[in-house]
Amino acid sequence: MPYGITFFRRLPGRTLSETLDHRAAAWEGWDGDAEAEREPMNLTPGRRADWEEIVRRVSTEIGPVSVEEYPHNLTLERNGPFGRIQLDYDGESADIEFAHHHVGEAARQIVAEAYRLAAMVEDITGLEGFDCETELPTAEGHVEAAVARLGTVSHWARTEIPRMLAKDRSSTAP
Repeated sequence: MPYGITFFRRLPGRTLSETLDHRAAAWEGWDGDAEAEREPMNLTPGRRADWEEIVRRVSTEIGPVSVEEYPHNLTLERNGPFGRIQLDYDGESADIEFAHHHVGEAARQIVAEAYRLAAMVEDITGLEGFDCETELPTAEGHVEAAVARLGTVSHWARTEIPRMLAKDRSSTAP
């Protein structure tokens, strides 16, 4: 599972927490068929312009990107010196993801880049960012908390997963 930052439009008259609860409740009824319940993306000209501005600003202010268009979302990938970051956008929501394999300074750099991208998405689209790992709004800039969380999970994955796989292999050996 990658590190995740999600973006959404706050429901009118609702708090951030209420909006997140509403989104979570909508997912609870999902049966796992990713294509069955999703309508194809239908960007307005304004939302398309937002996407083009995101691509322009990220390319200019952060570095080179590649972009793809799929039926349900637009995807931007940034393969930078600190790793790969992916942004998916459908006009009404967005998600940033990157791998849990960064520790120390590498964690600090990938999180800083992801939070710069998050700030651009918020500024351009009006969507609100929420760091799913720290459970804090990205606009509050809790980069150090995100770095700590990423480092903790990455360290666990580097040490425990190989140990678990080795244990599993030894228990199934003939």
